[in-house]
Amino acid sequence: MEGFRKSDCDGRVKKTERIWMEEYINVVELFGCDVFNDSVMQARLPKKVYRELKQTIEEGKELSLEIADVVAHEMKEWAIEKGATHFSHWFQPLTGVTAEKHDAFLSPPMDNGRVLMSFSGKELIKGEPDASSFPSGGLRATFEARGYTTWDCTSPAFVRHDAAGGTLCIPTAFCSYTGESLDQKTPLLRSMQAVGEQALRLIRLLGNQTSRRVIPSVGAEQEYFLIDREHFEQRKDLVYTGRTLFGAMPPKGQEMDDHYLGTIRQRVSAYMKEVNEECWRLGVPAKTQHNEVAPSQHELAPIYEPVNLAADHNQIMMRILKKVATRHGLRCLLHEKPFAGLSGSGKHNNWSLNTDDGINLLDPGTTPHDNLQFLLILTCILKAVDTHADLLRESAADVGNDLRLGGDEAPPAILSVFLGEQLQDVIEQLVSNGTATHSKEGTKLETRVKTLPDFMKDATDRNRTSPFAFTGNKFEFRMVGARDSISACNVVLNTIAAEAFQEAADRIEASDCYEQTVHDLIKEYAIRHQRIIFNGNAYAPEWEEEAAKRGLFNLPSMVDAIPAMLTDKSVALFEKFQVFTRAELESRAEIKYDIYAKAVNIEAKTMIDMTTKQFIPAVARYTTVLAKSVNEVRTAGAFDVGVQLELLEKTSLLLKETSSCMKVLEGLVAQVHHYPEGRQRALFCRQELVPAMASLRKPVDELEMLVDKEMWPMPSYGDIIFEV
Repeated sequence: MEGFRKSDCDGRVKKTERIWMEEYINVVELFGCDVFNDSVMQARLPKKVYRELKQTIEEGKELSLEIADVVAHEMKEWAIEKGATHFSHWFQPLTGVTAEKHDAFLSPPMDNGRVLMSFSGKELIKGEPDASSFPSGGLRATFEARGYTTWDCTSPAFVRHDAAGGTLCIPTAFCSYTGESLDQKTPLLRSMQAVGEQALRLIRLLGNQTSRRVIPSVGAEQEYFLIDREHFEQRKDLVYTGRTLFGAMPPKGQEMDDHYLGTIRQRVSAYMKEVNEECWRLGVPAKTQHNEVAPSQHELAPIYEPVNLAADHNQIMMRILKKVATRHGLRCLLHEKPFAGLSGSGKHNNWSLNTDDGINLLDPGTTPHDNLQFLLILTCILKAVDTHADLLRESAADVGNDLRLGGDEAPPAILSVFLGEQLQDVIEQLVSNGTATHSKEGTKLETRVKTLPDFMKDATDRNRTSPFAFTGNKFEFRMVGARDSISACNVVLNTIAAEAFQEAADRIEASDCYEQTVHDLIKEYAIRHQRIIFNGNAYAPEWEEEAAKRGLFNLPSMVDAIPAMLTDKSVALFEKFQVFTRAELESRAEIKYDIYAKAVNIEAKTMIDMTTKQFIPAVARYTTVLAKSVNEVRTAGAFDVGVQLELLEKTSLLLKETSSCMKVLEGLVAQVHHYPEGRQRALFCRQELVPAMASLRKPVDELEMLVDKEMWPMPSYGDIIFEV
């Protein structure tokens, strides 16, 4: 990306435009300037220390405390040069957000009263936050407080600048005193290790003797909404829950398709510019930005990275999106469905497997039908997704995602795999004939315009309705919610792939005829797991019926999906690769049930609060004004007040319905705590509160269309989504 200088600009440029052009942005110099990355380490660390640290990062070699002391000293010196005064172990507990505790680079005062700036290897490697204050799902009692954070040297430290000054943030894992994982990072690292080992083992058997590692890589596209801060602050539902619980659709929504990839407004462009700069400074490879389908909706997509880095960088990106918004008088909404009737926001998780020497194991090549390595890996993944479709669906389960999945640019809750015409044809050949002899090729796209070049188009189209779509050299998992960490889904993807690779490798190793066994495995997996392949319209109602005939899982809500974590099949999978213990899985299930129940309960109480304190008083005032109007018109001698009376009657009936629905919801909310925490409480919220909330919303949204806008107590959808 090129920058520009003020002197390069035409002198006739307007003053406001010239202000935006003043600063020359050299992205090459800016990128990673606040990251203790490989080039910084190589420049600052002694050669021996650098080599040992690299061996730890790449080979898992244990790092000695002596080496850690040297690294910590240089990291501290570098951070101080960047303006840091504090350091923090930056970790990702099971709260859905990141956590940090800041300590100053201060040693105890010396005899002369002066202090030194210090940072030891022990402080770098180990921290001790209070584990009892984070969700543990019963793994830790409240009085058992000790927990540990430990340095993840595979994700570089960085200096973050904000109102507190500069802080050295050290990515860490988080575990309990008894060793169980209490975070998102630990199982992700375990799963990366599992799939890396099994994939390397498999490609060794297939003849690759040069690659040393296989690394899962991800590019996570991030969708979000931007709204004006004043509108945000005037709506209690947005403040308390992150989404609108009430709201009638304006005359125009997204049906004209004029926002998608449309011209980015100047206010948003200024915001995006600052977001990019902050991302680049912290090494986040933000690349693509554009308007999304819904008004006020946008997307930011990075370049692919190893999945651990991608997960950390996505957390950094979400924080930057929110922080920069406040500087521009905006609020960034990351809820999966902030506005009913408009597209929701997700996170497309583009997953692939790459070797350390640059080979993409999901690249089919020009003739995929005779690419045995690709076909075996592809059919192993089909087997993995088919076998564990319920678990993969659960990995994207979220309260907000219940409102998003199944429409408005989101895939349905039924897991299926899109392969496209070319690979579908190869699979059909394998199923029918036991072997594939040819591959469909891309054809020339002729524009029939002489000045436009003709070019070769891809051999297959794309499918935006598929939850798990092959897109050239990767799989795009489109189910993940906009707020969620991408760690959960990648833990599942890595581990189920590791299991499939392990089984294939076991059978090849036990075989007397390697090549025949590979052919047999490809054919067997293609036949046994072809039911998971669907290239059609996954939004079509017919697909739900077809999926049921195929025996595929349909888990429409988070509460329906959570049990997939605790099946014997899932527990055996995770324990086999030491990604989760049964206790860790049980704790995560409890946490998810608890999160669901609390989120729905907060939404229900917010609706009651808004209805009681805002809607009913506003409508009562409006009906009073209408009644006075009727009397005044009659007094003036006009006898036809039918319109006013009809409006008064309709408004009054809706007000009565609103009050009745609110009382029902109040009664249900009062019952929530009668149910035991965990699945029973979550089921009650799903089965009773959610429908009651929908019943209350209906008359309130109808009233919004009747009541004088000046008397309605909050900004409407039209005010919010077309303001920015």
